[in-house]
Amino acid sequence: MRSDLAALAAVFLWGSLASLAILLDTVPPLLMTGIGLVVGSIIALPVSGFSIRRLIPKKRVLLVGVYGLLGYHFALFAGLQNAPSVQANLVNYLWPIFVVLLAPLFIRGTSLTYKHWIAGILGFSGAALAILSGTQLVGGFAVGYVYAGIAAIIFSSYSLISKTLADSPTAAVGGYSFVAGVLAIGAHFVFEPPATIDSVQWLWLVLMGLGPLGGSFYLWDFALKHAPAQRVGTIAFFTPLISTILLLTVTGQRLTLMLGLSAALILLAAVFGSRVNNKNHDIWRV
Repeated sequence: MRSDLAALAAVFLWGSLASLAILLDTVPPLLMTGIGLVVGSIIALPVSGFSIRRLIPKKRVLLVGVYGLLGYHFALFAGLQNAPSVQANLVNYLWPIFVVLLAPLFIRGTSLTYKHWIAGILGFSGAALAILSGTQLVGGFAVGYVYAGIAAIIFSSYSLISKTLADSPTAAVGGYSFVAGVLAIGAHFVFEPPATIDSVQWLWLVLMGLGPLGGSFYLWDFALKHAPAQRVGTIAFFTPLISTILLLTVTGQRLTLMLGLSAALILLAAVFGSRVNNKNHDIWRV
């Protein structure tokens, strides 16, 4: 029960990420990512029992963590700022489908069946409908959709690679989160224009860091280590639903038939794909 509650809490926190990003849409993506990850890394102190040694990840874990957290969040925030937010967010939630389709590239003994391809077709069809339902296009196509697609690929590959790093302690998340955050802030000063953050935005940034960019990863790790990963993974499929509802509320956008069908197809594809695992291999243990 505790692990299920931890997974649900992580999912609700992840569901708030896109909405918080929209409230911070004047903050450049790299700066937003960096501040959020640094704030989130602080949670690792009590998780580690204030043991600095447990916070230091191994070299491979550090590289994978920085790639996943920095790459994913930057791409997601850039996507949300350069395309209709609800639609871009749905494209981002192709990542569960990519976990299924890319598994053979990362996990030995896994292969794709026709059911996996059906799940992929459903998911990509949903993403296509999301894009077509958007009204703000740049040069005929919003570049934000490309960023959102890249975010989905990064998070799915990060998740699959993380499966091979199961011996890494939960506290190490804070270690590579801090490094990724510092790198993002440094990159901001090189690649992005200067930004002014007001007091209200600082409040949202702290909440983002403590929640979807911090606490969620520790809760998810706990859930995966104390419950069957298949059950925990299935809980994650509520994330796009929660995230879409919150985004519609924050942006005031109306739920159209095409947008609703898009969300339903992506959710159905994720659930369907998760139920088709190869024998002795659980690709959702990420």
